[in-house]
Amino acid sequence: MQMRSRKPSITRWTAALVIVAYTMVLPVQAVGFSIGEERKIGDYLLYSMRKQLALLDDPDISQYINTLGKKVLETIGPQNFDYRFFVIKSDQFNAFAAPAGLVFFYSGLIETMKTEDQLLSVLAHEIGHVASRHIAQRLEKGTAISALSLLLGVAGLALGVPGLSQGLLTGSLAAGQSINLQYSRENEEQADRLSFGWMQQMQRNPEAMEDMLRNMRRITRYRVGGEVPQYLLTHPNPEARLGYVQSLLELDKQKPAKTYVKVDNFDFFRFKYRVLVQAIDADKLRTLCVNTLTSATESEQRTMARFGLALLEAEDHNYDHALKHLAMVREQYPRQDILEIDRAVILMQSGRFDEAGPVLEQAVKRDPTDMYGVYQLARMEMMRGNNQRAEQLLQRVAIVMPEYPQLYFDLGQIESNRGRAGVSSFYLAKYHLYRGKIKIAKQYLTRAAKDTTVPEKLRAEAKAIVEKLKELEKEI
Repeated sequence: MQMRSRKPSITRWTAALVIVAYTMVLPVQAVGFSIGEERKIGDYLLYSMRKQLALLDDPDISQYINTLGKKVLETIGPQNFDYRFFVIKSDQFNAFAAPAGLVFFYSGLIETMKTEDQLLSVLAHEIGHVASRHIAQRLEKGTAISALSLLLGVAGLALGVPGLSQGLLTGSLAAGQSINLQYSRENEEQADRLSFGWMQQMQRNPEAMEDMLRNMRRITRYRVGGEVPQYLLTHPNPEARLGYVQSLLELDKQKPAKTYVKVDNFDFFRFKYRVLVQAIDADKLRTLCVNTLTSATESEQRTMARFGLALLEAEDHNYDHALKHLAMVREQYPRQDILEIDRAVILMQSGRFDEAGPVLEQAVKRDPTDMYGVYQLARMEMMRGNNQRAEQLLQRVAIVMPEYPQLYFDLGQIESNRGRAGVSSFYLAKYHLYRGKIKIAKQYLTRAAKDTTVPEKLRAEAKAIVEKLKELEKEI
């Protein structure tokens, strides 16, 4: 059974940000933040958020959400920022864009979605806010604002503290300055208009936007205890947004008919169940899967409910049952080779390495760019004691997904097994860094930069990271 972690307090979050920032304020006048300043804030923000929020960033989940984001970015052309997309384990109904192209989706929001187009519509909407620099525009309307105030404001968005996310930040830390991170109606209309157009360019049906807004309106009306979902605090007026999107759809109907792609939602449902098995109570997910299996009208939904059951059975160590459910999914999707990796993972979990090995080798040979397969093969090689092969595979993952913490823990373990304590400490430092434990990471990295047993290339990298952290601290 998945246990939910205790929601972090805003006091802990504030302390994490203020350790190095309380004396270092970056004043920004009415002209707002520059692109470069926003990038630095985004970098430091991400380190801090990793400490306080449970990011579901394993290669499979991260690969899907970032691939979906790239589809939008390829449509809209060059941008000021390198966008990164994350999934947060939280039952909040929330998603938000932070400075420098950081976009976060909460598992509670993903749980309510029924199609990939719905997810894509929200993703495109958030990109619309970033591309339009709506956060920067909110800052430009103030007389002065500090980077720390912005960080605290985004902390409110992330942790769901209404006093921070809706309102004005005041007090000694904010030095009497203020920031309102609630989007205006004009901001929302612009983001919806951009999302609508991008959906059309991708040949995705923008009616998915209407579906999501209807869902938001329903959740707003029937929320238990009258609590307003965090998403609707920063993205207000779902009724007005729904009316606006409906007007766009009406105008579109008056034009020559457009052809939209009928989307196969296999990837979306697989992603959704992979998220939910880590994010919600196992009994709740089992009930959801069984109800879907018995009552859903679409075969796609019923089939993928079995995928959810396969994951649950594997979590409960009922590996034979898990494999049976997965085999039924494979019958319906014989061309979805990623299911073979899923099968190999279950075989690995049950200790059947001789069966899992050839499946993973074939998967990586078939698609060497799939980091889910590469990482799972690396894990298996570690379990079998093949450290050299495991290291080679993990380094491939590090090139594509350099901010995935677990791979550095694995590399550190390999180096520890080899008796190379210095190199092991270097990788453990990166593990702590990408989990948001900046103070510990700096200590390890400073030590590694001076350790002559650590290869020169890694010592130089350690030094460069420490210098970057110091620079960020000075700027923030």
